[in-house]
Amino acid sequence: MTTALIVIDVQNEYVTGNLPIAYPPVEGSLEAISTAIDAANSAGVPVVLVRHTESDPDGGIFVSGSDNWQLHESVSSRPHAVVIDKQLPGSFTGTELESWLSERAVDHLVIVGYMTHMCIDTTTRQAMHLGLGVTILEDATGTIDISDDLPAKLAHTVEIGILGDSFATVSSTHDWVASL
Repeated sequence: MTTALIVIDVQNEYVTGNLPIAYPPVEGSLEAISTAIDAANSAGVPVVLVRHTESDPDGGIFVSGSDNWQLHESVSSRPHAVVIDKQLPGSFTGTELESWLSERAVDHLVIVGYMTHMCIDTTTRQAMHLGLGVTILEDATGTIDISDDLPAKLAHTVEIGILGDSFATVSSTHDWVASL
């Protein structure tokens, strides 16, 4: 099995911007993401940073070149193999991710980042449909409060449960790092 760590949308928009991650608390998820990146680098697992990009300057969020669009320093300051820009929730849609992974014979993804119910979900399902194995590090992902009736903790818990039922293996960062 050849594995890659996929770090999705760990951008300032989710930390200090308009879409603050609410659950798990952003400080904890950022620490877990950093731990996963460091462990992957130590184990020779390639790290792929994925960045959501809005090219329309009036787009509101993730506007290319803005401070909120920038990758958070906790990921951008760590070694990584490539940065892939995407414009939709799925990291494979309209990007070179599939070919990049194929060229390196990667057949298993470990996914971390934001948001659990959106880009983590879509990318996980796309990867499974492409025949790739997927592990999600539940404490290294996170989401926002969607509405009063759907707080972040509930959205995250339900989404992780659904993805773990049929689409991915769910693990803690600690357990994944220990398995390397």
